[in-house]
Amino acid sequence: MKKVSELDYTRLPIEDFGKEATAIIEQVKNAASAQEVLAARDKCNDLIIRWETAEALSYMRYSINTADAFYLAEKEYYDEVGPQAQNYLLEYTKAMLATPFRQELEEQGEIIPLVFRSFEVELKAMSPEIIEDMIAENQVVSQYSQMMAGMEFEFRGEKLPRPMLMKYAKSPDRATRKEAYEVLGKTLKAHSEQLDGLFDQLVHIRDRMAKKMGYRNFVELGYYRMGRLCYGPEEVKQFRENVRRDIVPVVARLRKEIGEKLGVEPLMLYDYDLIFPQGDPAPKGGKEEIFAAARAMYHDMSEETGKFIDFMLETEAFDVDSRKNKWGGGYCTHFPAYHQPFILANFNGTAGDVDVVTHEAGHAFADYKTAKNPFVVELGVGGMETAETHSMSMEFFAWPYMDKFFGEDAGRYEFMHLLDALSFLPYGTIVDDFQRQVYENPDWTPEERKAAWRKLEAEFRPHITFDGIPYLEEGTRWQYQMHIYETPFYYIDYCLAQTAALQFLLESRKDYADAFARYVRFLSQGGEKVFTDLLEEAGLRSPFQAGALQAVAQESEALLRQLEAKLDQP
Repeated sequence: MKKVSELDYTRLPIEDFGKEATAIIEQVKNAASAQEVLAARDKCNDLIIRWETAEALSYMRYSINTADAFYLAEKEYYDEVGPQAQNYLLEYTKAMLATPFRQELEEQGEIIPLVFRSFEVELKAMSPEIIEDMIAENQVVSQYSQMMAGMEFEFRGEKLPRPMLMKYAKSPDRATRKEAYEVLGKTLKAHSEQLDGLFDQLVHIRDRMAKKMGYRNFVELGYYRMGRLCYGPEEVKQFRENVRRDIVPVVARLRKEIGEKLGVEPLMLYDYDLIFPQGDPAPKGGKEEIFAAARAMYHDMSEETGKFIDFMLETEAFDVDSRKNKWGGGYCTHFPAYHQPFILANFNGTAGDVDVVTHEAGHAFADYKTAKNPFVVELGVGGMETAETHSMSMEFFAWPYMDKFFGEDAGRYEFMHLLDALSFLPYGTIVDDFQRQVYENPDWTPEERKAAWRKLEAEFRPHITFDGIPYLEEGTRWQYQMHIYETPFYYIDYCLAQTAALQFLLESRKDYADAFARYVRFLSQGGEKVFTDLLEEAGLRSPFQAGALQAVAQESEALLRQLEAKLDQP
């Protein structure tokens, strides 16, 4: 068993990829039987696995040190030739959709209809006309990622990466929290011209791609690029209304009460990360203790999760130390040729460190469970909303084990976690609707974009204010939300998943074993069913139904009151 650091990396040249892909395409076109089509599909899936493994390995090694010249060059190579590879796969997709054996393959169950549906969406997401634009987009995204990874924030004599600075945003001392946000705002302000300029470039590149493909704007193309198979902008509009009507009032009421307990009026942005006046719960130990607790938790949770965590730890599939030049976010990826998930994070001593071994491990568990599914190459673990349900739900299934991480503060963690989960829904909705507005108005000035953000904040988070916080008061909070630059229209997936995860939490309070079994079944099917069908099978409500969040809001608030009452007991 190789450790992640020992996995072999070899560049797959685009010339070799192209030769293999061309031969596969011809085999599909000239196939005289369904079996010949399947043989070509097997070859294509093997090619995709090798390509995705090489690309993911190079990106991972770049992200753990964005100053590594070799892997920076490899990442830039895939950024440059990736669109060409996509174009070859587009031709394969066209050939598969045109094969006269499609009906036979579907009826025999050799290739499920959802695979062909996903192929149809792929055709709408890519065109040879936009290859140069895709390369340009990748280059600008890389500039943003490198700038953010290398940005240092000078705080009390130290130069910190942003994840370490934000540790101070949870300080019980209000002056410290305020100072941390002032440093954040002033440092971003110093890079404002670049931040505005890079985003403006991305908006216009993406708008240009959409119009070349005959779309009105990038919103349509963006949804197709996300590979969504069971919902579109109209369904998200209904979800947005559900959040506005049923979640925003509850969050505003709860957050106002928190502000009163903190003794602050008004509730400022720099107060928002703190829940308890004495300080929020933090893990009782460092990295080693967190991983030991995670191993014990997953072994107790189920035999499958026990084997999974052993595999992750034995292959050293975590990089969690925060350092200069490391990518500043967190993610889970996988290297399909090795059936190996990998998790990157930036531990900073807060409860967020524990979320890494629950949230990101939820992603990794899905990769682990679906690695040998027959349609995993084409459909993966599902759409991103499905993938985020895997991770966010695992956070809640970990609740019975929080004493292993937080000791006597486990109850305070649960309260904080649930309040943060509810509070996230309005914020995530802002992020998504901001992007919709920006791409519907690609010629907006930076000032108009910032004004749109401020208006959305007032609508969805009326209970907090940015007044007096350098730069951030201008409506620039979105500039360090990396998804907005790097993966447009991804963010709403977190919100949709959160509604499913909250339902799994509420169900687990009634019957943990039954809820967990439903979750594992949901997760194990990967992308072989669409999100709404998986929800229905698991006995959960679709977030796209009118009024779908009313019960979630009410029951979550009731649970918070129950948790709070326990905390108030002597």
